[in-house]
Amino acid sequence: MPATPLPDSLLLNGRRYAYRDIQQYPGHAGGDINGYEARVLDFCRQWLNGVQEFVLTTSGSTGPAQPITLKRSQLLASARRTVDYFGLGPGHRMLVCLNCEFIGGLMMLVRALEHGMHLTIVEPVADPFALLPLEADFDFGSLVPLQLRAVLAQGHAPRLERMRAILIGGAPLDHGLSQQVQALQVPLYHTYGMTETCSHVALRRLNGPEASEFYRVLPGLHVEQDARGCLAIRGDVTLQELVQTNDLVRFLEHDHSQFAWLGRADFVINSGGVKVPAEKVELVLEVALVEVGLSGRRAFVAGLPDERLGQQVTAIVEGDALPPAEETQLLELLRQRLGRYEVPRAVHYAPQFAQTASGKLNRRATLQALGLAANEGKLA
Repeated sequence: MPATPLPDSLLLNGRRYAYRDIQQYPGHAGGDINGYEARVLDFCRQWLNGVQEFVLTTSGSTGPAQPITLKRSQLLASARRTVDYFGLGPGHRMLVCLNCEFIGGLMMLVRALEHGMHLTIVEPVADPFALLPLEADFDFGSLVPLQLRAVLAQGHAPRLERMRAILIGGAPLDHGLSQQVQALQVPLYHTYGMTETCSHVALRRLNGPEASEFYRVLPGLHVEQDARGCLAIRGDVTLQELVQTNDLVRFLEHDHSQFAWLGRADFVINSGGVKVPAEKVELVLEVALVEVGLSGRRAFVAGLPDERLGQQVTAIVEGDALPPAEETQLLELLRQRLGRYEVPRAVHYAPQFAQTASGKLNRRATLQALGLAANEGKLA
């Protein structure tokens, strides 16, 4: 059992479950719960009964999802580090609206269960506050960018402002959303981490005077670079094994506890023999979409097969096709800001982007739905 005294129950989709009953789950539950609720309660049962190993699935954002086994000691170390960093503890109220079948949501459960915080759990929908009573207030929570955008669009900013801090993870923030959050006073932190590191190992402030492009590594963890300039991580959350990533980073001069994320080493489009960094093109594309009046439209780039170039840089934009004049304006902005081989040679439109089960953009499935092909291993 957790060392810190716990509240005696949690709230899941508006229904209260006593911890003593959860420990006996599923005997008490009957059939009046959905599949997601059953899986959340089952994890809580395992945790409260002291299970030592848990099998999770990686998010699938950079390749096929894979099962991974994490030890209780790793999850405990990660939870303790976050709780200490934010000064959280018994009695604080935690909102869990991420998918608890993946590491981001699951670690929210562990932090609360292990450190005596009140748990309110809702389905991972775009606007979680739509499922909550107006009087429900929280101290801490975590959102993906899609949820943050929806919450702000629905006028829930005052509810965010009453929180101590909010984690934003699962995907990069586009330019428009990054600008929008500057009006918020509540501290927002963009997370860096993965299933293999039991959620985040570094945070960067998104708003306020401490906003930065650099992630700050949490205390007690070691980071380094390989010969490619990609980040590697070691610590109690990895059982002291070095976890090598494909993320290119730039350390702050004279301070290797802070780094800027530059993109993925395996996400390079080879067009006519020129290596095009896809993330760079996507960032310029996002800004250009805002400038032509399309703030909030998601987009990404892909290297599609081309007989002459090998791979052709192609833009995929979510939503209806732009009128010819607006598309011409968009491409002209890209030509002004990108190199010759970096400019997308075609624009395709997807009614809606596909997402992984954890809510991340699924590039491969989106392209397949459009009948487009891309090199295997480069997209997810």
